[in-house]
Amino acid sequence: MTGATARGRGRPSRTESAGTRDRILAAAREEFSERGYEKASVRGIANAAGVDSALVHHYFGTKEQVFQEAVEAVFAPALKAPDVIFEGPAEGVGERFARFLLGIWENPVTRTPLLAVVRSAVTNEMAAAVFRRLVAAQLLRPVAAQLGRSDAELRAELAAAQLVGVTLMRYVIKLEPLASADMEVIIRRVAPVVQEHLTGP
Repeated sequence: MTGATARGRGRPSRTESAGTRDRILAAAREEFSERGYEKASVRGIANAAGVDSALVHHYFGTKEQVFQEAVEAVFAPALKAPDVIFEGPAEGVGERFARFLLGIWENPVTRTPLLAVVRSAVTNEMAAAVFRRLVAAQLLRPVAAQLGRSDAELRAELAAAQLVGVTLMRYVIKLEPLASADMEVIIRRVAPVVQEHLTGP
């Protein structure tokens, strides 16, 4: 009896399943990055991953669900933000927040998949909704909870908006001189504004 028959017809092993899922997610990130959410397709993702479209549906369901899992994987490094930015004196929270989030974008390994997410989110409402839910639940609310202010959620969103604006201009639009400016210069300019949003009167 062959291994495939023992597992059930066409059913991959656990090792094969993990490898296939990872390959599909990697292909999805590339597809969303190059084509955006609107033009990306399950078939295109399947072709890039070297699998049948039915296998993509088997592991993830719809295109929206593939996108959501791809976003979650990409967004994982940002989940450490609340612990990092509130580890130290309150007067340095703005700099730590700016350094942390901009550092994720500055790293080519994390920047490429993030670009895929952002490009999709700004061109498609369904993709934006997925991204919005994730950012709100896993980044902004935990940050707001640490502030202990009545308007904490607004403060966290304004601080994040400041940094998102920088990332869009620097990495997506690539507007000069911001696109090639030294990161330390950017942090030094932006951190006081982020600090004011988070802890100012």
